[in-house]
Amino acid sequence: MTSETTAPDAPPSPPAAAVPPYHRMARAAGRHDWWRPLAGTGLVVAGVFALMLGVFIASEVAGHLAGRPLDADGVVSWGTHADLALSLASIAVALPVVLLAAHAVQGRPAGTVSSVEGRLRWRRLTVCLGLALPLVLLTMAVLALLPAAPGEGGSTQWAGTRAFLTGLAVLCVLVPFQAAAEEYVFRGWLLQAVGAWCRSPWVAVAPQAVLFAAAHGWGTVWGFADLVVFGAVTGWLTVRTGGLEAAIALHVLNNLVSMGIAAAIAGALDSQETAADMRGAAVAVDVPLVLLYAAAVLWVTRRRERLRRDCPRRERPRRECLRRAAGPAGGV
Repeated sequence: MTSETTAPDAPPSPPAAAVPPYHRMARAAGRHDWWRPLAGTGLVVAGVFALMLGVFIASEVAGHLAGRPLDADGVVSWGTHADLALSLASIAVALPVVLLAAHAVQGRPAGTVSSVEGRLRWRRLTVCLGLALPLVLLTMAVLALLPAAPGEGGSTQWAGTRAFLTGLAVLCVLVPFQAAAEEYVFRGWLLQAVGAWCRSPWVAVAPQAVLFAAAHGWGTVWGFADLVVFGAVTGWLTVRTGGLEAAIALHVLNNLVSMGIAAAIAGALDSQETAADMRGAAVAVDVPLVLLYAAAVLWVTRRRERLRRDCPRRERPRRECLRRAAGPAGGV
């Protein structure tokens, strides 16, 4: 009679740790003390101010040495496209400051400002760009059909091929960094700074939305409201999707298309108007399409989550997985 020794069953592996929500990443991924969000915010404000001041001083000194003319405000003017490049670059400098603050003050990977995965998710960003583009184009087309307000019938003279292409090149190079920098400051740093103190995502989303609108200056009540809605919707998308990709995609395309249209019109890039100057009729067009974009992003996000849950190891053909993820009626 032979005796067999049976190896005991291996203990079940512990469940994977849940990924903290985006707005709590500053607390979960680094060192947290009550003062760190305040210190980091101070570093962001001081760092951005110092870099913007440095860009301004360098431009002024170089302009005076080169004998450049002054504009109506007594500031050195390098011409429409160079001034535009300086303006966009002076905002883009905020991006490295935010990443530095996250690492130096909160002791966490800088990539946790991008997403809960510790990096910018390029595939998700590409998907969001594809969702945003038709809606942004539709928004601009409808806005172009709105009647001009009294006294706003500006010129629509063609800027010329060379001027248009030069302006478009400047925009394509710098707008992605400018728009992304604003997202990293407001939907990134500020949202996570407030989220380090509170669990509610809505409490974290609200302050940055108001500050985002205030940073664009005061134009009209409608313009301020539109910017608050934009900040709130993109803030919620950031929390819900776990990263900045959806907000960056919409912001980049919105700025790129609207300013690209301005580059085609003589003198339009010299205008001092911003989104804060928006009229009520334009807000009535813009807000529903922003909400439609949010709905599209959330639909895709839920579908991807269901696909990941139902087919974790690709045990079925992808077509069948996609059908299962879509649900019985083809939706979520």
